[in-house]
Amino acid sequence: MYIDIKGNKRQKVGLHMHTSVSDGKLSPEETARAYKSQGYDAIAITDHWAFGEYGNFEGMTIISGAEYNIGGHATEIGVYHILSLFMERKPNITREDDAQRIIDGVHEVGGLAVLAHPAWSLNTPEMIMALRDIDGTEIYNTVSARMQSFRPDSSLIVDMLAGRGVTFPLLATDDAHYYEGIDNGVSYIMAECESNSPEDIRRAIVEKRFYATQGPEIIMTREGNKFVVDCSPVSHIYFASNASWARRATHGEGLTHAEYTTHEDDRFVRAFVVDAEGRQAWTNVVLL
Repeated sequence: MYIDIKGNKRQKVGLHMHTSVSDGKLSPEETARAYKSQGYDAIAITDHWAFGEYGNFEGMTIISGAEYNIGGHATEIGVYHILSLFMERKPNITREDDAQRIIDGVHEVGGLAVLAHPAWSLNTPEMIMALRDIDGTEIYNTVSARMQSFRPDSSLIVDMLAGRGVTFPLLATDDAHYYEGIDNGVSYIMAECESNSPEDIRRAIVEKRFYATQGPEIIMTREGNKFVVDCSPVSHIYFASNASWARRATHGEGLTHAEYTTHEDDRFVRAFVVDAEGRQAWTNVVLL
């Protein structure tokens, strides 16, 4: 448990990682130990097509999870990876099911269905909007930057969707496979909740009471048509929106505060920061 810059209790949570049960390098116990040693309060082990149950590792919560991936190598005909969290039991789905049936099946067992790495998968806004009841999406996926397609950041897709009035909770995850110091312990969420119980963490995600990060703290508040970011010391603070012409960036050393007043063309606002080491943090989207 951590205390943020506003005095709120936060839980450090990793929500996407693989073990030797599917295509990860480490065993489930070794994976849990690696994340526990880095101060995580909770993780979800999400092996491909292998339902992982709830558990506990030396006080660190293990959230039930799996990753259900369909589609081949040709992204233009549809590659979907559904990160499934907080399921009560194994869902009744198969590899022959389409993405919508997987999402529905995850919901049938009480889970959240998150669209993993849409930039890596080249999921267009039209592809995503054709799916019903997505519970979240990854805005950043570590392994996609370090070992895969070099498309880790899905911010452009998130903004194109938000411009059309479609938003989801935005998660940053590792999608760890290799555990070579480059794809684990990098990207996570900081959930605002009293405990690291699955119930508290799930509620924080659904209610968007968290920020996604690689280290920096970021908290965005709204005062009428003004948005305010308070953060740990960073080099860059950005406000993202659909509007083309507006100054929404602040640059300097040790920045901890920035403000943005919306324009009549703005349909949404979100914020992100970059620190001196290049580490980022992201807020969720606010529709106007």
